[in-house]
Parts: sequence; C-alpha cells; structure tokens
Amino acid sequence: MTKPLIVIQGPVATRSGYGNHTRDLALALIKVDKYDIRLVSLPWGITPMNALETGNSDHDLLFDRIITAPIERQPDVFIQVSVPNEFQPVGKYNIGITAGIETTICNHTWLEGLNKMDTIIVTSEHSKEVFVKTVYDKIDEKTKQKAGESLKLTKPVEVLFEGCDTNVYYKTSDIHKNVATQISKIKEKFCYLFVGHWLQGDIGQDRKDIAMTIRTLCETFKNKASRNRPALILKTSSATFSVIDRETILTKIRQIVAPYGGTAINIYLLHGDLTDKEMNSLYNHPKIKAMVSFTKGEGFGRPLLEFTMTGKPVIASAWSGQVDFLHKEYSRLLPGKLTPVHKSAYMKDIIIEGSQWFTVDYGYAAQVLKDVHDNYKFYESLGKKQRTYSLENFTLDQMNEKFISLVDKGLDTVPQGMQIKLPTLKKVKKAEPPKLKLPKLKKVTT
Repeated sequence: MTKPLIVIQGPVATRSGYGNHTRDLALALIKVDKYDIRLVSLPWGITPMNALETGNSDHDLLFDRIITAPIERQPDVFIQVSVPNEFQPVGKYNIGITAGIETTICNHTWLEGLNKMDTIIVTSEHSKEVFVKTVYDKIDEKTKQKAGESLKLTKPVEVLFEGCDTNVYYKTSDIHKNVATQISKIKEKFCYLFVGHWLQGDIGQDRKDIAMTIRTLCETFKNKASRNRPALILKTSSATFSVIDRETILTKIRQIVAPYGGTAINIYLLHGDLTDKEMNSLYNHPKIKAMVSFTKGEGFGRPLLEFTMTGKPVIASAWSGQVDFLHKEYSRLLPGKLTPVHKSAYMKDIIIEGSQWFTVDYGYAAQVLKDVHDNYKFYESLGKKQRTYSLENFTLDQMNEKFISLVDKGLDTVPQGMQIKLPTLKKVKKAEPPKLKLPKLKKVTT
C-alpha cells in the first residue's frame, strides 16, 4: 500500500532556532517509517545554510529527502515551518508550525496566514494566547466605522513544545577540548552564561535585553573586590559569524561597561559556530554556574530548556514561552511589567508598532543575581529539581509522540482512494448453439 505523502517546508539546513525545530520535526516523521517524507529546504534570514553535515546519520536522512523539483502528486499532508504570513496551503491537509510571537499582538497578515491552514501548531501557551486574542476590526475608509466581521483566528491551535534531545544535551563532566581551551583563558571561577542573538534595538530595547543584562551585572557587583566578582560569558552574534559582526558586538559591550571603569565585571564574548557537543560542554563547564536571560519575549526559549539538563540554576524573565517549562519553584523567574516595544526594535510584520513585551524589574534582578552568587548551593539544589522536571515533561521523545499523533489526526480527515474489488467471475463452459429444426419445404409447381 502507498505510504501517505508528507511534504515539510522549512529552513531545514539553516543554523537557526527554526532550523533546529524543522530538523527535529522532520526526523520524528522519518524515523517512524510510515510516511513518504519529502523536504523543501528554504533560507532563514541571513543565517548560514550549512547546518547539515555529511556523515551524520540523522542529517543523511534529511539530505536524502530534500527535493528541488515539483513532486508527482499533491501531498496528503503539507507542513510549513515558518512565520505565519508566509503560510500557503499546498496539500490535502495543511499544518502551519510557528514559534509564534514574542509580543502581545501579531500583525494582521499573520492572522490571514494562519487562517489559510487547517491546523496551527505553536510552541508555547504564550503564542497561542496572543494569536487567539488578537483581533482586527475592518474599518470603512469613508465613514471610519466598523465594516463587516473582524479579522480573527478561525483555525484550531495546538501547543507542542520544542523537546530537548537528551542524547545531545545532558549532564556530563566530559568537556570538549575546544571549549576547555577557550574557557581556561577565563580567570573567574563563577560565570553567568547568556545564549542568544543580539538583535536590533537601543540600550534596554533589544529583544533579549542583553545590554541591560550587562549593565545590571556591573551595577550588582561593582562594589565587590575584583577577585570576588563573577563574570559574564556571552554566546551571541547578530545573525552571522563574520568579523564585522564580532567587532560590532565588542563595540557595544565596550560602550556599556565604559562608565564603570575598573569596577565593571569581565565580559567574555563567544562569537562563532559551536557544534551541539561543544554547546553541551559549554553548558556543563564547571566555571558556568547559571544561565541568565532578561528576555523581553520568547516563542519558546530553546537554549534555556537545553541548559536545564545540566542541573544548574536558570534565571529568566517571568513572561512568555519559557514559563511553560521553567517551574516557578525550581527556577528564578524575574518579575517585571509589560512595556511598549520601542521603535528601534520594530521588525517589519513581526515586531510591530502598538505591541508590548516584558521588561524585568532590574532592581529585583540584581538581588537575585547577587543571591545566586552568594548562596549557590541552595540554587544548585533547585536546578537539580528543574532538571528532573524537564526530563519528565519536555524531552524530544515526548514531543515526537505528540507530533505524530497530530499528523495522524490530520491524515484521518484526508479522503482516501478506495480500491474497487470486483466479484470473482466463474469460467463458463463454451456452449454449443442450439440446432434449429426447420420444416421440410414442398416443391410448388407453377
């Protein structure tokens, strides 16, 4: 019997969060071995498209299924992993998958894209809530009055977390030599770690709020003797790993710490591409004591989940996607308030005027940073509980199981071709035609 044809379109070859998620979803369906999977690989902004490595058994499975020409028939299921304004229905059943939104409202084009699909899958309750609550009124240009029905989400939404691959991210004392070499150059034995892109925005306005993370750490520990100060390791870039990008990041850091002179904590920049094994080693390095994120909004927050597998404490904003998996009793969730997105952080059709996101209470955050440094054993015990919670609820295997069930649910609605079974015909023996007995004719004389 022919396997159902499923086409997945997304940034499968890119080094991006969406790329990671696309690869995970595709491999989940490939490995169950009951579908015919084809992949359409697309770029993701300016992120490198070199994430697939030859010789990697999982990546080989993906390589083999990437198509560059039209397929022979309409997909039974079409899955698009992207931002919603790019969604297009191609299959008999269409699933749109998105990490969603980092703010309080989405662009109207996103709602239009969402409504084109049969089912929407998002990565967090936060994203679902924003999509469900965002409504646009149609206004008559002449009368300036509401005209017709409002634009709102009309399609069902499912929440599917980004599961952590515990074969890649796990607690270990085996540190990759490249990571060990780099971290050995750091004199401090207590380092906070931040992982994520440094995006556009003025000081205090970039989405990950890296600038204020640096400033808050400097304020918190400026009165400590230099030998007792912690450090901050930034694993960041703007989107590329170019020399220009690195120098731009370094310039930003210098501008932020300059007012503190000799009282500033040391900031160490890790700029460049790390393998999954190197990232896990970074998370597990004994000098890394906690992960910190003042993020203003996340569709999910994948690095934070990965880090919880070490059993070390996490300090993060108490709003948006990461609160789905960061337990309020086991991680330090920072309070704050919703604030308008600054115009310097606007991104066309993505982060828009009129939306809000989260700004942590920096004074409270400073107290937490100090307390984690001074009472680390206590927070380490909480980190171990968070690790157990993550392992019990947010692994890749658990994600795969739910994802496959959602795909099968969609397949159940696709009309199936029926095989016509004709009755067996019995062979009939060849019959002799009946003999006709004609009457005898009498000769008639004329």
